[in-house]
Amino acid sequence: MPGPSMPKFQVSKTVPETALRAGILRDGARAVPEETPVAFTFGGSTHAVMMATPGDLEDFAVGFSLTESIIAEPGQIEAVEAIADEVAGNLGIDLQITLKDEQNDMLRLRRRHMAGPVGCGLCGIESIEQAVRPTPDVSASPLRLSEEDVVKAVALLNGQQPLHFETRAVHGAAFYVPGRGLIAVREDVGRHNALDKLVGAAARAGFRGSDGAVVVTSRVSVEMVQKTAVVGSPVIIAISAPTALAIRTAEAAGMTLIALVRGDEFEIFTHAERIKSGAIADVA
Repeated sequence: MPGPSMPKFQVSKTVPETALRAGILRDGARAVPEETPVAFTFGGSTHAVMMATPGDLEDFAVGFSLTESIIAEPGQIEAVEAIADEVAGNLGIDLQITLKDEQNDMLRLRRRHMAGPVGCGLCGIESIEQAVRPTPDVSASPLRLSEEDVVKAVALLNGQQPLHFETRAVHGAAFYVPGRGLIAVREDVGRHNALDKLVGAAARAGFRGSDGAVVVTSRVSVEMVQKTAVVGSPVIIAISAPTALAIRTAEAAGMTLIALVRGDEFEIFTHAERIKSGAIADVA
C-alpha cells in the first residue's frame, strides 16, 4: 500500500478547568481527547464522515474499508493519504483512499452514504435492509477459550490504553490470542472507530481474525458484532452489556458473545460451548 507518509495529528489536548476537591474549588488542568471530523474519500467522492480521534489513520482507513465490505483484503488499496482541512478554526481530515481499479468500479455501484454522530454507527443508510445486512458465519472457527482467557483478555486491555489513562474519555478495542495475549490495541472516542482501527491494524500485520477474540470496552451493538464477524473472529468480549439485536445476530452467526466482564465474573449470551469450563486461576 504505497503512498505518502501519514502525518501525525494531536490526539489529546490539555485544557484549563476548575475542579471541586475535598469541598474546595481549585483551578487546574486536565487532558481531553481530540474529536475531529474524518472523511473517507474514494476516487474523489466522500463515502462517509465520522467523528473520531485523529490517530492511527491508516489503520482506520483499512479497517473501515474492510468492515464496510469495500475491500476484501488490504492489498486492494493502492494508497492512503491524510489531508488536513481547517474549517471555521476546526481541524478536519480527509482520508483519500485510492483503490485498485476493480474495487473502484464495484464501489461506484454502491449507493450507500453514511454521515452522522459517532455514537450511531448506522446513520445515513438508505434502507432497512442495509441496517440488517447479512453477517458472515464464523461457526466453523475451531477457537476455544478458557474462563481464564476471558478474564485475562479484559485485564490486559485495561492496562494497555494510554489515551484512556490520560483522558478517561475514549474506548478501547483489542485482539486477544490464547497463549500470546493482546496482539493489537487501538483507541478512539467512538467505539465503532476503535474497532475499525483495530481491524485495520490486525489486517495490515497479517493477523487472522479466526485465531482470536475481539475485546472491547463498550456495550455490544449489532454493528460491533457485524464488524467482528467480517474479520472472522468467532468471539467478542465486552465490559458492558449487549443489545437484544446484537445477541440475535451473534447467535445466528455462530459467534460467542461474552459481556459484563467484572473481575473474574462474566456472562455468556451465545454459544457458550466455545468456553472451556474450569476453575479460574489468579490473573493479576
